[in-house]
Amino acid sequence: MTDAATQHAQAAHAGLDAPRTIVVIGGGQAAGWVVKTLRKEGFDGRLVMIADEIHLPYERPPLSKAVLAGEADIDTVRLVKPDDFAALNIEAWQPDTATAIDREQRIVRTQSGREVQYDRLVIATGGAARRLPDALVKTSNIAYLRTLDEAVALGERLRASQRVLVIGGGWIGLEVAATARKLGVAATVVEGAPRLCARSVPPAISDFLVELHRANGVDVRLNSGLVSLDDHPHDAKRVRATLADGTTLDADFAVAGIGLTPHTALAETAGLAVADGIVVDHFGATSDPRIFACGDVANHPSAWLKRRVRLESWANAQNQAISAAKALLGVFEAYADIPWFWSDQYDVNLQILGDIPNDAQLAVRGDLPGKRATLFYVEDSAIRGAIAINMPRDLKLARKWMSQGRTIDLATLTDASTALA
Repeated sequence: MTDAATQHAQAAHAGLDAPRTIVVIGGGQAAGWVVKTLRKEGFDGRLVMIADEIHLPYERPPLSKAVLAGEADIDTVRLVKPDDFAALNIEAWQPDTATAIDREQRIVRTQSGREVQYDRLVIATGGAARRLPDALVKTSNIAYLRTLDEAVALGERLRASQRVLVIGGGWIGLEVAATARKLGVAATVVEGAPRLCARSVPPAISDFLVELHRANGVDVRLNSGLVSLDDHPHDAKRVRATLADGTTLDADFAVAGIGLTPHTALAETAGLAVADGIVVDHFGATSDPRIFACGDVANHPSAWLKRRVRLESWANAQNQAISAAKALLGVFEAYADIPWFWSDQYDVNLQILGDIPNDAQLAVRGDLPGKRATLFYVEDSAIRGAIAINMPRDLKLARKWMSQGRTIDLATLTDASTALA
């Protein structure tokens, strides 16, 4: 990250008056961290949050795990307790939806007919669960998982079912399958690609995941394109899936976890730069210096990856939001975190840090077929990425060394008889 980027951001900000009204569109984790940070940093002006859900900001990772299993609810996943949120003195327009941004007059208009003029605007609209094409789906017995209410409803449905069909072998699909097995529900995962989580992990981890799920009783079907999803011919309350090879699978209902579509329409209509997300700089500023974006919807330049990226992760939603909130007030601290993601499935906590190409040669420390191992991607004697399976301490050390750019001896790294520290 260059000093030039900071100077450019400061120059763009210098011509603007200090904000008295800040509007935040969105009510998820990123939006929650923006409003919390603004108040913490001393902003005492008008703060309006426009969100289409009735709930105050909450975290999404528990939705496919604890909430789905019936072990958590809104009180355990919310970002700020209601009393503490009230103390922040935020006008929460909920449930309402921002429908237009008039950049010339600096006005946001909503579905309910309200409007508000802003000095600064933050778009933290996240995204929606990607839907299966209508041409494939001829049943209403299909669920998607993105919101708290969807997770609660899906959990009730799971507990009343015997078999669930999961379409998509990515993180959400696998976590839903793991939770279903925990509840004693039979699960089949259908994935069109030759391996699980193919876009985000190398083959060794895909192999580990498929073995983990099969060992827990999940019927995993790889290379299985879905041709149609219909009502069951003998029971309209159930579903039948037909795969490309002609195989049919029956279940009580289906859940599709096939990715996220970022909510960029509002930004596009307003004429902001959009390319796989709303294009922002190192501080969250869009092509309009008064408008910022952060979280799942923002495409930012990653100092670590050395390329632009749109990240869908808990850590990104929090930390990018904090950086953007400070920049709104003229404090420019570049968001330059090393990308970090985790998933909990059965008795496995899997964490991914940094940048790991699909064809990377990985140094393995520990027992990979077993459930305690760390895989390192080393380039020019420095760690560029790490995947830790039930080894959170290894990941913590790897993060420290990666931040320092420390030179690593490969033999020592993979020698499990020596403490990594």
